[in-house]
Amino acid sequence: MYICHKTFKTFKTILLGRAARNRVAAGKRAGWPLSHVFTLKLVLLCFVCFVFNNVVSAQDPVRIAFWNMENFFDPFVDSTRVYNAFTEDGMQHWTKSRFYKKRNNMYKAILAMSENRPIGILGMCEVENEYVLRSLFEQTPLKKHNYRWVLIEGPDKRGIDPAIVYSIDHFQLVESKVFPYYNPEDTSYHSRDILYAKFVSVHPLGSGDRGSSPAMTPVEETSPNGVIAGLTRNLPQMGDTLHVFVNHWPSRYSGELETVGSRSCSATILRSKVDSIVASAPEGYHPKVIMMGDLNDCPTDPSVYDVLRARHPSEMEEGCLYNLFGKNDDLGFEGTLKHQADWQIFDQIIVTPAVMDDREGLHYQEGSARIFHADFMLEDDETYHGKKLFRTYIGPRYFGGFSDHLPVYIDLVDGMP
Repeated sequence: MYICHKTFKTFKTILLGRAARNRVAAGKRAGWPLSHVFTLKLVLLCFVCFVFNNVVSAQDPVRIAFWNMENFFDPFVDSTRVYNAFTEDGMQHWTKSRFYKKRNNMYKAILAMSENRPIGILGMCEVENEYVLRSLFEQTPLKKHNYRWVLIEGPDKRGIDPAIVYSIDHFQLVESKVFPYYNPEDTSYHSRDILYAKFVSVHPLGSGDRGSSPAMTPVEETSPNGVIAGLTRNLPQMGDTLHVFVNHWPSRYSGELETVGSRSCSATILRSKVDSIVASAPEGYHPKVIMMGDLNDCPTDPSVYDVLRARHPSEMEEGCLYNLFGKNDDLGFEGTLKHQADWQIFDQIIVTPAVMDDREGLHYQEGSARIFHADFMLEDDETYHGKKLFRTYIGPRYFGGFSDHLPVYIDLVDGMP
């Protein structure tokens, strides 16, 4: 706000200073019509407002979000897979018109969640392939926000995977990879990979790094077929680095107690990768890591609370991660999904302590963690009362809604030194 105030004063001095006032006064003495004087002042005022608005918008928070898209399949038969329920002749009768309705629902919800600004990073899960991402982000009004994505197809038997979508107005991709699920006690069981990407932030004013010209930097980026290719890009040398993990842990389909070990395995893998990033950082440097996803467990369940050691900020201990969705206080809604009468928070965003440090660079904006719950994403629950999610399907029954999960988000702000 100091920068905005200073800029406003500077332009006011330049445009409405003594010289400008003298010209207006001279115009009055020369007999200018009052309408000309008024027009000149109005033009100057509009220019000041334009500059001020651009400076303010440059300081807008960067939104980081996650959403389980609920079976975001294309409508075509995939001959390489056994599972083809989401096709026109499949069990779900997933036609092109149903696909486009789902896509349009999703883009409207994303625009509403982003407040019509580009989301910096959007983690997603239950995404089939690049076709659905291209349709959503290149063939709808979302295309104006310059989104790119990372999607690497994994071993899920239904063919749905995590994805990371990002706006190149805010971030440049440095590298991406997946960390496979592995359970040493049951090597025959396969689950979804954990998707990882490393980003460098783009300076808010678009001027490269703070104080020097951007350098040509080698980066890795995912090509359309999912292969990571080495590229050379102009990257800001002094932009913040963010490490992002997107998760979709094993479901409770076979029972909560029967599957708790599988989710603990995912938590162990994630924690080991985060610890590795922190341990390999130069002395005095604290990496900024953001973990997000549908964990299929609540914040107080053992996989999250004990194995990952993610705690609500009010419960922090040495060596713990910050779970910004550890309690539903001040999140704006009761939960991200509903089981019978109970709302639960399966979808969470967790960060390392460096993301909470407001002294320099991108950091968490206090109180910004929210469960996004637009009215059009909910409907009346006639069985258990209150509201429930307006879903695409419930079992084989088609409803034409959005998802069986609500999205979550946090905002980052730049504490530029």
